[in-house]
Amino acid sequence: MRLLLVHPSSLMYSEIFLRLEPLGLERVAGAARDAGHEVRIVDLQVTGTKELAREFTSFRPDALGVSLNYLANIPEAIGLAHAAKRAAPDCFVFFGGHSVSFVAEDVLAQAAGAVDAVIRGEGEPAVVPLLEAVRDGGLEGVPGIVTPTGRGPEPRMLHGIDSPAPARDLTRHRRRYFIGELDPCASIEFTRGCPWDCSFCSAWTFYGRSYRKASPEAAGAEMASIREPNVFIVDDVAFIRPEHGHAIAAELERRRIRKHYYLETRSDVLLRNEEVFQRWARLGLKYMFLGMEAIDAEGLDLYRKRVSPDDNFRALEVARRLGLSVAINLIVDPAWDEERFRVVREFALAVPEIVHLTVMTPYPGTEIWHTESRRLTTRDYRLFDIQHAVVPTTLPLDVFYRELVKTQSVINRKHLGLRTAAGALRVLGGNLARGQTNFARMLWKFNRVYNPARQLADHRRPVRYELPLPRHLDVGDRRKLYVHTRPAGRRDAGRAE
Repeated sequence: MRLLLVHPSSLMYSEIFLRLEPLGLERVAGAARDAGHEVRIVDLQVTGTKELAREFTSFRPDALGVSLNYLANIPEAIGLAHAAKRAAPDCFVFFGGHSVSFVAEDVLAQAAGAVDAVIRGEGEPAVVPLLEAVRDGGLEGVPGIVTPTGRGPEPRMLHGIDSPAPARDLTRHRRRYFIGELDPCASIEFTRGCPWDCSFCSAWTFYGRSYRKASPEAAGAEMASIREPNVFIVDDVAFIRPEHGHAIAAELERRRIRKHYYLETRSDVLLRNEEVFQRWARLGLKYMFLGMEAIDAEGLDLYRKRVSPDDNFRALEVARRLGLSVAINLIVDPAWDEERFRVVREFALAVPEIVHLTVMTPYPGTEIWHTESRRLTTRDYRLFDIQHAVVPTTLPLDVFYRELVKTQSVINRKHLGLRTAAGALRVLGGNLARGQTNFARMLWKFNRVYNPARQLADHRRPVRYELPLPRHLDVGDRRKLYVHTRPAGRRDAGRAE
């Protein structure tokens, strides 16, 4: 069968700071192609709908799959589904991905017949049975499937993540993928899942707190196949198991692979496993994202981070000692007042690290979706992008956005000031010499993208598709939140508290 896979457009945050290759979609494509299907990918992050229309017309797909890892892309995806059905009514249209797994029935209803099915859970083990069912019948037996008539069997989870290999050759415009100054940048997955249970996050509810590791041999072979000089390690928390990080490092050393790396981890993992991060710094690790989330114990307890402020600050000292550039994330609570914004600005200016701000957002799939007591002020999917306030703000909304952008602007100026200008220019010059312009565009787009008038105006747009209302759920048994479940005997095997 002919399968066309589509990644939707960039969100507000990724208009500036990053644009990542659609690794999950590439892996789904790899699974389908390994089974003999003909597959193509269109990534609307790096191209336009005209290219998608040309591809659709020339390829004439039997099935069209849209990846929905982000809620904010759902209205766009429904529009794509309607366009596909108008052009080819017999084309089977399905959605899959992280976020849509939690709202599958609602999205099917909103699509009003334009979407034939939603696949809940991991896509790799579902795509081949789905295509076979589209061709031969038996759609109701596909793992994870939801159709307008109901749910099929529970989603199936991969036993290991060594395969399928990502079909990177199907993604065009690869030089458009970057993260910060790592331009261009590919992505790779060493582990999948997160054993922690932060209240604002849906990674653990999606994977059922499971945790799987790629073999060092498979990781080394995949890294050797990547042409880009920079690689983002997409693991939710890198190097939870230090022996695994050391084994992959040894494989890369054996293969004499040298690249620049960016990864995400937790403060307590960095403190506990400093030696493995030190080894990776020698291999080319340059950048680290630390989800501190809050600078005080009260905030850390609220988000159930299971770390202390002292842990966070000691982790920053370790990263500095290793020579790593660190990006810190802080969650902005809509309850903040002007004084709280001022305190955060002072903190951001007092540390050498880059500080990113994301707005507290109760997403379907997170615990706070069911427990957050404040009423939603909007259910517009497009505003659920961690850059807009979707619950009541203590400050008037226009003042909240003014303070938010003011704080972000102060941080941005700190990293583009005289002290850092020379370093930025060196990086910029090197990238431009290689024909890479993503980092340059990032430097100068900030004020156009992060603009309080724009963010406020986003709330006034006509709304066609809305999130479902949160359903009351007793989360005493958190397994009720899971998309993937595991046999009882293995349920606690991956936990890392």
